[in-house]
Amino acid sequence: MFARAYVTKILAAAAVLAAAAVGMQAAGQAREGRVYISVTDGDGNVLPITAADVAVTEDGRSREVLRVDKASGPLQIALLVDDSQAATAAINDLRRGLNQFVAKVLAANTDSQIAIISFGERPTLLTDYTNSRAQLERGINRIFARPGSGAYMLEAIISAARGVQKREAERAHIVVVGTEGVEFSNDHYDRVLDQLAESGATLWALTLTAGPRADDTDEVRNRSVVLGRGTTKTGGRQDQVLANSAVPMALDRVADAIFNQYVVTFGRPDALVPPETIGVKVTKPGARVLAPEFAPRARKQ
Repeated sequence: MFARAYVTKILAAAAVLAAAAVGMQAAGQAREGRVYISVTDGDGNVLPITAADVAVTEDGRSREVLRVDKASGPLQIALLVDDSQAATAAINDLRRGLNQFVAKVLAANTDSQIAIISFGERPTLLTDYTNSRAQLERGINRIFARPGSGAYMLEAIISAARGVQKREAERAHIVVVGTEGVEFSNDHYDRVLDQLAESGATLWALTLTAGPRADDTDEVRNRSVVLGRGTTKTGGRQDQVLANSAVPMALDRVADAIFNQYVVTFGRPDALVPPETIGVKVTKPGARVLAPEFAPRARKQ
């Protein structure tokens, strides 16, 4: 009886020590944060940087930059494509540009995962996340303009952001190729921006301006705010594409920006309330920086 009680005490003590060790490990992990940034010179060329060139703040409080490395892990990219009636004249250029983009991403990193989602009439998954170029090309070739339809871009962004959040991807990007046609999503821009912040994904937006332009409705205004603020706050970029034939070149520039990212690792003190904002500055002369303003969310370890 005594021996059994003694063993029970030993096991209980071991459990306490194990829990303490896990807690210490988690605390150590919590003291590091990571943020992805793109840094170029005035001509768009990648600018080499070191930790000494970077300053990071969270909620206005300075953080110690521990290291800066070229980002090299596999990518997760949701390609959102407008196939509403407004995209009719651009379909061939869209397919050509998307096929080139997919080929370039997978050539750079064969472990990257790409999904194809259209959003004319409703968000539609054409190809789920895969690194199979053949499957992605089949999905792209299924893109046709839907007669009489309008776009549901904001619904598609929310859906893609939720998918990113569930997958816990380290390098997640949402690339939207849309028109200035009618927008039917009922989502307010605040809701979309909140979902983007939760996902941790970087938003990139290409807007084709050669086609029809919708009236200035609430839905269109919400879309404009999301594309403007969403790209800025997540560290991406919004580009206007003046000619449909320029879609492949515009997507190529997005791919280059994604490939040339740095990952900045910084010290993050333990806190009961997680930070909401992050500020990243690069002091190197001539540096142009794309960096998120949403603080990176804590990831499961």
